[in-house]
Amino acid sequence: MNRLKKIIRSKTFMILAALVILIYLNNSSLFVKQGSGEPILLAHRGLAQTFAMEGIENDTCTAERIHQPEHPYLENTIESMNAAFQAGADIVEFDVHITKDDQFAVFHDWTIGCRTDGEGVTRDYTMAELKKLDIGYGYTADGGQTYPFRGKGIGQMPSMTEVLEQFPDKALLINVKSSDPAEGELLAAYLSKLPKQQQNLLAVYGGDEPIAALKERLPELRVMSKDTMKSCLLSYLSVGWTGYMPAACEHTQLHIPNKIAPLLWGWPDKFLSRMEQADTRIMIVAGDGSDFSGGFDTLEDIKKLPDHYTGGIWTNRIDRIAPLFK
Repeated sequence: MNRLKKIIRSKTFMILAALVILIYLNNSSLFVKQGSGEPILLAHRGLAQTFAMEGIENDTCTAERIHQPEHPYLENTIESMNAAFQAGADIVEFDVHITKDDQFAVFHDWTIGCRTDGEGVTRDYTMAELKKLDIGYGYTADGGQTYPFRGKGIGQMPSMTEVLEQFPDKALLINVKSSDPAEGELLAAYLSKLPKQQQNLLAVYGGDEPIAALKERLPELRVMSKDTMKSCLLSYLSVGWTGYMPAACEHTQLHIPNKIAPLLWGWPDKFLSRMEQADTRIMIVAGDGSDFSGGFDTLEDIKKLPDHYTGGIWTNRIDRIAPLFK
């Protein structure tokens, strides 16, 4: 009886050991050819003013807590996007809000009182009215003693149409800052009029409802939302160790916090290779997922990435990061 137990235990151990070895070999990056290319650099809101991230809530006015300015650009403007591409960005991200006349204003906040000299919300204004505002009005680095951009942002809030016309051959990531499915429908109507070649350069992310509405109308467009992220990553965590790629992970975009990334099967090289074959773009963001706008903004941040990393990098300081790679 004891001998039988030993045999069973021995076989069980061997099976478990074989399974562990199989999982290791199937997900190890040791046997994947390391990428020789450069990582993809994404400039968050173009070349923008940065601010202290500590204690930020959903209603925090970040314009009131910027660092001392090191450049003259304001986020989400054509000038800041152009500067980001000139600095070496491969992709520029920008935010959109619907207006009273059913256009999309390129602006981060849904209210305008923090950054501008106006009050209310973007959807209460026409695009022409929003252009009369000074988008640099509220920026201060010294608690309100000085406002270095006041008077310099009049007419600088662009429409999404202007951005798309200005950069027809550049990769852009559009952030829908609402949960209104009607915005996804309207955005689909706008983007469907673009040449197919330009559509292929675009990706859109945002609230679950507008992204679902957009995807229904433009199924070939690369999109991302919390729902699409969960659908892909939960499926991948459960079966990815086998090498199987869930359908939810195909032709999409994933923003992966760097503290969570090592938990993914095959991270980094095997994972990146699988996602590339599935036509899915990977962007790594700083932190643990509590704030998906955290960027790799310094040399010390970059040192946290795996050696020879060739996926996407989210940065708020493309002017600092691009020279490290380009």
